[in-house]
Amino acid sequence: MATTADIRNGLVLNFNNDLFQITEFQHVKPGKGAAFVRTKLKSLTTGRVIDNTFNSGVTIYPVRVERRKFQFLYKDEAGYNFMDQETFDQINLDEKIVDSADLMKEGQEVEMLINAENETPLSCELPPFVELEVTYAEPGIKGDTANSPKKRVEVESGAKIMVPLFIDSGEKIRVDTRTREYVERVK
Repeated sequence: MATTADIRNGLVLNFNNDLFQITEFQHVKPGKGAAFVRTKLKSLTTGRVIDNTFNSGVTIYPVRVERRKFQFLYKDEAGYNFMDQETFDQINLDEKIVDSADLMKEGQEVEMLINAENETPLSCELPPFVELEVTYAEPGIKGDTANSPKKRVEVESGAKIMVPLFIDSGEKIRVDTRTREYVERVK
């Protein structure tokens, strides 16, 4: 057990019979009245984000979690298959647990949040940036450069990304996995 003084970003806690991860928090000490902690909590089962306010000093119930590196092997009808890079154990995950699954290519390293008490995976996160090759891009229209136009391209993992007009098929690009936006060309 812990109190609101132990709240920090990334902490996973048991709240309302569900597991939530703290994405943002703010300690507030108003001029009048008791202090409190305003938080944004992301459900690890549904992905929903809720706002919640805890009174200062209230008991919270953190859950012990571990971050482990896994390698994406392949996708089949059962889901996504990963291999633990330390023990070489393989696990299968449902699509709803994997964030930005369409940006993953075979051999990609990911980080999983594992509940240490019962060894169940809670979430699977890609690195902040991935490098992907453009497999299909329509040619840009000459003279169409007002207001920084973009076009949709398809990358090797099957995802569709909006990129500037000068990107062509066969080029490698860096994509931000959190916003799904084009960052830069890769040499």
